[in-house]
Amino acid sequence: MRIELLTIFPEMFDSFLNASIIGRARANHLLDIHATDIRPFSASKHKNTDDYPFGGGAGMLMMAQPIADAMKYATKPPFHGKRIFMGPKGKRLDQKLAMELAQEEELVILCGHYEGVDQRVLDSYIDMEISIGDYILTGGETAAMVLIDCVARLIPGVLGSEESAGDESFSASGLLEYPQYTRPRVFEGVEVPEVLLNGDHKKISQWRREQALLATARLRPDLLETAQMDEKERKWLKETLGGGEKD
Repeated sequence: MRIELLTIFPEMFDSFLNASIIGRARANHLLDIHATDIRPFSASKHKNTDDYPFGGGAGMLMMAQPIADAMKYATKPPFHGKRIFMGPKGKRLDQKLAMELAQEEELVILCGHYEGVDQRVLDSYIDMEISIGDYILTGGETAAMVLIDCVARLIPGVLGSEESAGDESFSASGLLEYPQYTRPRVFEGVEVPEVLLNGDHKKISQWRREQALLATARLRPDLLETAQMDEKERKWLKETLGGGEKD
């Protein structure tokens, strides 16, 4: 997958793009990610990218011209993908949306700053606005990092195990992830559940499924409404919780 980041602070992505899973995926040519500075595309003498908003108001607004020209550069034909703006009015990012975006060949992500972006560039050059939550950030750069991290791990080969993404919280099952343990076997008097030590993979799989159901019911019961569960599991969960699950 190719991802182009349009930002006025490309240096913010330096460590993010070169460390951990993202860095390895780039080194292995599974991800082609670049942070492009919008400033050189500005037609103004001083290469500024912001100006005062018409009608007054606090703060500065990112100008349409530099962004439009940067977007044209990033989407030179043939371009097959989505043009995304990270903004508070957008569609809320969740695992389902991440899975959809992971199917794209290319993503161009515009990172806003200051008080926002000229609406004309959003109307003409953006396919989708995405929000990572109901709060305000200084700029779209940190939100873009969240989106990239979320989508990248769904690209085949990016994670060490192809099963990893499928077992995580909010995966295809719709449940939270089961608890996990590693060495030592006993830590501060607490022992690893015996079922994980007996080598019976069928029982381990069943235990993990039950623990995922219980974790979801206790921490995020709203997810049970759309989770993949059969009637036997629903009955077991209700009995285990003492009738605590809503019908």
